[in-house]
Amino acid sequence: MLHDLTDARADALAAVYQGLSAEAVLAGALEDPGVGRLALVSSFGAESVVLLHMVSRVAPATPVLFIDTLMLFEETRAYQRDLAATLDLRDIRVIGPDREELFRRDPDALLHRSNPDACCDLRKTRPLERALEGFDGWITGRKRHQTGARADLPLFEAEGTDGRLKLNPLADWTPEDIGAYIDHHALPRHPLVARGFPSIGCTPCTSRTRPGEDPRAGRWRGRDKTECGIHFGAGGHARRAGAGQEDAA
Repeated sequence: MLHDLTDARADALAAVYQGLSAEAVLAGALEDPGVGRLALVSSFGAESVVLLHMVSRVAPATPVLFIDTLMLFEETRAYQRDLAATLDLRDIRVIGPDREELFRRDPDALLHRSNPDACCDLRKTRPLERALEGFDGWITGRKRHQTGARADLPLFEAEGTDGRLKLNPLADWTPEDIGAYIDHHALPRHPLVARGFPSIGCTPCTSRTRPGEDPRAGRWRGRDKTECGIHFGAGGHARRAGAGQEDAA
């Protein structure tokens, strides 16, 4: 029943904000009591600077949740620190896996080889679940063009049974829109983009893409996996992807 009510809220909010610019959607939603308290969840990846810049313009004190899986590229960590300072983002919250659980489940940091879903669950999904407690919803940078599973991504969507909403202000943006925005505002790009990484995740599960490949082809290359599992709703991505397999890992 809660899920149905949240779907209705998502549809009603989408009707209110549909047709506005991404920045106007952000500015309105962050002040809208009908939306509630929002956090921006950012990977500080290849395209993250767009939403981060918009938030810095309309509400720089917005909580920004950055998940450090402890397997990120050093370039990503440095980019996160530099960008937060450059944009004057005032509430960066670096979150990560529980150390005791990490030692118990993945003491050798090799879980990604045998069960990447369980690794993502341990290092990303569980920390995010804890960090989102107290928020009514969260902002994502997902876009319809990124994978087939995201083709029908709505502006607002129901999170699932926990009653949260997700806001996808860039849902209808194209790669050209992203590039044009970054160039227009002279924003710093993630340093790995110029080195052949158009989509950036954890070090062991991210590789360079070859000319003509899909930008996300370098994520979990060679595996039947396209999402880390933190999303639930559009495309049917379970928030606890792989959780049921952890004990077999």
